Amino acid sequence: MDYSFWLMFLGVAIVLNATPGPDLLYIISNTLRGGKRIGFASSLGVCTGALFHVFIGAIGLSAIVLASALAFAVVKYLGVLYLFYLAYQSFKSAGVKFDITKKGMQKSAWSVYRQGVLIDILNPKVALFFMAFLPQFIREGHGSVAFQFIYLGVTVIVVAAIVEGTYVLLADKISLTLRRNRNFALWMDRVLGTVFAALGVSLLTNSEL
Repeated sequence: MDYSFWLMFLGVAIVLNATPGPDLLYIISNTLRGGKRIGFASSLGVCTGALFHVFIGAIGLSAIVLASALAFAVVKYLGVLYLFYLAYQSFKSAGVKFDITKKGMQKSAWSVYRQGVLIDILNPKVALFFMAFLPQFIREGHGSVAFQFIYLGVTVIVVAAIVEGTYVLLADKISLTLRRNRNFALWMDRVLGTVFAALGVSLLTNSEL
């Protein structure tokens, strides 16, 4: 393995992931609303969705979707509709207090995980990112293109999980004494709804899509 190349790529991945973006905002919002368990579930869901894009990119399916105007539009608008649905659900919430029982936490974490997976899978901008970014680091004589695409993509996702986990722990400390307050829970629902709506509008109006 070329360690100097890998360290260079790792550095780029850290810089990319340390810069706050929509995924990180979504994860932090969920953490403030539901605590670190919910935050980690959000991060795991987003990373799982990203991993899906890495694997379909490696076998060429992403290129097919991106090349087909119809397939691309279907994925894009499904993502927009899902984000607007999540925004609606958040805005109509009554600000229910965080359920600290084991059963409630497990149910919420699983629900948030699935939500994160769907948000990333239905966002073609994630596929665009990997298809545009990773090929710049694929080299001849260092294994198949698919293998390099996967291990570079997994590296980005692992770095993302570490960075997001750090933000989750920090956000959890900030919100620890606030989550039992109904007004805070209501406010965070509105913030999360705004995040979902903004992501949906961004996906809908982005001129590059």
